[in-house]
Amino acid sequence: MKNIHKILAGAGFTALGAIGTKAAVDYLRNRDQEEVVEESQGDQEISQPQEEVAYAVVKAESVQDFLDKSFEADRYVPNRPPKVFEYQEKSYMVIWARDNKQNKNQMLVFQYTDQGRDMIASVGYTPSKTDYSLELSNTPFAVEVNGQKLESGKGETQGTDNVDFVLS
Repeated sequence: MKNIHKILAGAGFTALGAIGTKAAVDYLRNRDQEEVVEESQGDQEISQPQEEVAYAVVKAESVQDFLDKSFEADRYVPNRPPKVFEYQEKSYMVIWARDNKQNKNQMLVFQYTDQGRDMIASVGYTPSKTDYSLELSNTPFAVEVNGQKLESGKGETQGTDNVDFVLS
């Protein structure tokens, strides 16, 4: 879980409360902000490494600063709570944002390694079209678009109002 603290610091994110744990399937399906673990409780430990995630609840404003520094300023504006978590000893960050330049919603997924941060998924979506670039085949994850799980490749599919990051 020390990696989550490093990611937060490196990205300039402000965490709310301590590190929490939750069943991975429940965590990934939740589209709302996670429940904040009180600082006084301290970081929680993962008890079932194959089934649980350790996560940080991130202050929304700090995500905007990260997006502005990583891409063009004001191009992306967060529109759903981000997910910063550790699963099976690997660390990930998922950000949902409005892409003001291309007038669509965007989901950006990063995996953290010893070498740094790699973007492993980018999905742009509107009600009429969804485009994607995915490199998830070496992870236990997929992107779900209209009930269909996608793991790798580049392409287009039907439009949607929401895209989820899920277990494959």
